[in-house]
Amino acid sequence: MIRSFLRGCAAGAAGTTALNAMTYADMTLRGRSASSAPETVVDTLAERTGHPLPYTEDRDNRLSGLGALSGIAVGTGTGVIVSLLRRTGVRMPLWLGATVTGLLAMAATDAPMARLGVGDPRSWSPADWVSDVLPHLAYGLVTYGVVAADADRERAS
Repeated sequence: MIRSFLRGCAAGAAGTTALNAMTYADMTLRGRSASSAPETVVDTLAERTGHPLPYTEDRDNRLSGLGALSGIAVGTGTGVIVSLLRRTGVRMPLWLGATVTGLLAMAATDAPMARLGVGDPRSWSPADWVSDVLPHLAYGLVTYGVVAADADRERAS
């Protein structure tokens, strides 16, 4: 069980790196700015749970850091879930596992954003959807690929 947990952490971290690389490449190619949604979600959650960040000079920097850390937590956590599911016998071909993993991570980020009123994916343009879907599919491919390869290697030995 510990090995599956650690495998998921490593896979999720690798997938998160792939997602970030795709996102930054998109920002570079299209000249678009970074999304403020992660820090807005963190700020809204902090407010609603009664633990708002104090309004200090460095508040925006703290929110930016917390937004990035929340993305890392979602990516790593999703990797752990996928690894634990594989341990229970859920095995999919790479193309399907990668797609399901990517969509799971996408739902874990987009659903809270929509639920908190930070953004409404129903109003997104096709370009907005592409800039969200492609990095999450890269995340899914890397994360599921690492989980499957390591689990298969472990089973073979």
